[in-house]
Amino acid sequence: MDKNCHTLCQLLMKDCKDPSLSSKLDEIWKNAYDEGRIHLLDGIIYNRTKHTCAMVLADRTWINTIIHECHDSVAAGHLSEDQTLERVKTCSWWPDWKKDVS
Repeated sequence: MDKNCHTLCQLLMKDCKDPSLSSKLDEIWKNAYDEGRIHLLDGIIYNRTKHTCAMVLADRTWINTIIHECHDSVAAGHLSEDQTLERVKTCSWWPDWKKDVS
């Protein structure tokens, strides 16, 4: 498990007694946590924004799969960059996701 995801799970568990754990997060993860966007539900970490609630991904294999499914798969229909960004945004989030998708 990614160190940031592990730390987030510890922070988000109801019995967490060490709020200083957030200092162990990389900056982009810490910002999302500090802004109250990161939530833990049924063991899955989500990034919640004003309009979406997306599953957080940290594993490069899953990230590549999501990009493929949202852009290159037959079901996706080889969408434009803007359409692919929108589609990815609705289901997943990871640091610098826009850069990876573009």
